[in-house]
Amino acid sequence: MSRFKLNNRYKAVVIGGSAGSFQGIVKILSNLPQDFPLPIIMCLHRLKHVRNGFVEALSIKSIMEVTEPYDKENIKKGKVYLAPANYHLCIELGNYFSLSTEEMINNSRPAIDLTLGTAAYVYRDKLIGILLSGANRDGGLGMKYIKERGGLTIVQDPQECMIDTMPNAALSATTIDHVLKIDEIVEFFNELNKQYK
Repeated sequence: MSRFKLNNRYKAVVIGGSAGSFQGIVKILSNLPQDFPLPIIMCLHRLKHVRNGFVEALSIKSIMEVTEPYDKENIKKGKVYLAPANYHLCIELGNYFSLSTEEMINNSRPAIDLTLGTAAYVYRDKLIGILLSGANRDGGLGMKYIKERGGLTIVQDPQECMIDTMPNAALSATTIDHVLKIDEIVEFFNELNKQYK
């Protein structure tokens, strides 16, 4: 029996990460089922002047297609979306993305809080939020919003993180449902996938 108490009502997964999260992201993407039924929306801190290479590096390892969404693009099941460098990525009512170059939040653009917060507003209790290793507190408030709107919250075990500031910010901001190592997050995705069969 699964320890995660999952169902098949979820509509999206949103993942935030920064310093130290790349290897974890690669492991998650390389172990996803090919027919995973939900969109996965990733907001990762990245170098704003380096536009090429990041999606390609993830695509090599990912079983699902990885793309950077364009403004007003509809969100589709079974795809992995990565916030473009130097753009905030928001989810809008009507199930589409919007991009902006507004002021940095937490010294970051894209800001994880913004992506997680707008996803929480749209998907409410049908959202899964995951926050991985990172060096600043971006994402803590976003996870709080997800929790307040009934979503499921997961942080990478701070003891496993290269830099634990980001998951600890979420743990300080709200009650997190699951504190998991990367291998356990992979297990979580496989369990979730079974709910849709």
